[in-house]
Amino acid sequence: MNTNLTMEPGQRQTALRQKWQHLLRLLRHPLMRPLGALLVLLLLDLLLIPGFFHLTLRDGHLYGSLIDIVNRAAPLMLAALGMTLVIATRGIDISVGAVVAISGTVAAMLIGGTMVVHNGVPEYVSNTPMGWALLAAIGVALLCGLWNGLLVATLGLQPIIATLILMVGGRGLAQLLTDGQIITVYYKPFFYLGGGYLLGLPFSLTIVLVMFVLLALLMRKTALGLFIQTVGCNPVAARLAGIRTAAVILFVYLFCSLCAGIAGLMICSNIKSADANNAGLLLELDAILAVTLGGTSLAGGKFSLVGSVIGALIIQTLTYTIYSLGVPPEVNMVVKSVVVFLVCLSQSPEFRTQWQSLSSRLRS
Repeated sequence: MNTNLTMEPGQRQTALRQKWQHLLRLLRHPLMRPLGALLVLLLLDLLLIPGFFHLTLRDGHLYGSLIDIVNRAAPLMLAALGMTLVIATRGIDISVGAVVAISGTVAAMLIGGTMVVHNGVPEYVSNTPMGWALLAAIGVALLCGLWNGLLVATLGLQPIIATLILMVGGRGLAQLLTDGQIITVYYKPFFYLGGGYLLGLPFSLTIVLVMFVLLALLMRKTALGLFIQTVGCNPVAARLAGIRTAAVILFVYLFCSLCAGIAGLMICSNIKSADANNAGLLLELDAILAVTLGGTSLAGGKFSLVGSVIGALIIQTLTYTIYSLGVPPEVNMVVKSVVVFLVCLSQSPEFRTQWQSLSSRLRS
């Protein structure tokens, strides 16, 4: 029996009003805007790119445009997760791309690949045990994060200046280590990190999922998430409240460099080489854009990990769409600049006030 038929007219109106209010609250959710932007892009791809949603299964692995997008977005999603915490504390880290280059360079130099003959079969072996090589690469990335964190938290340098030092010097260091050459890796097990598959999906997605779950648990099950929000809202009040703001800031820069280091390993593994000149180039700008698209304010305070992941997917989907339609790659940079401009406008209180004032005048 339909319960609406047994209701009084006043009750039906109240029920409809409650449903409408619930729908409005859902539409006002901060994640609705990035989700809507992603859905619009996917709809355009469905209409303009034949077979965009087509997936094929070969050798137990899924292939298709969607799989390609999420696989290529994996390093950006990792970088965006780390950048989210930095921006939440009113900071910025523009050295992410340099950390990617350093991490990949260290791993490639240590692993390399030497040809040996085993049971009459030639094969490549790692110059250094792969586990130790990966730990060394991640350790170097953490040292980069420690450097940034100390400059910001201890010496009080502006985050953009502190990380600019590593942005320039870090990539230069990576180029010095490689003499400006591309270091090729021949050890096949290393390729699994960025190009392997697990349960039919790219293994890179498993890495992102693990990092996301661990970070989400850390933010929700401990007081660290609240501390980060407090430092981002008002660092002076946080310090007066007894929060060790320097330790919080040091942690977020360490974690951001950790994510960048893992992203560097994934990129190096995927292209089977370390290119200190181009690896991670401008990745920090894409990470910042992904975080802001996801709803995290550059003014600090509240942040959204899910939103940052969605923002990374938006950027990669936009890039894939532009390339697939045969548009010149230079247009991609122009589109990103327009998106950055619109995001900055949407986060400007003065612009929102003026827009609301203009709207009210037009209605009257």
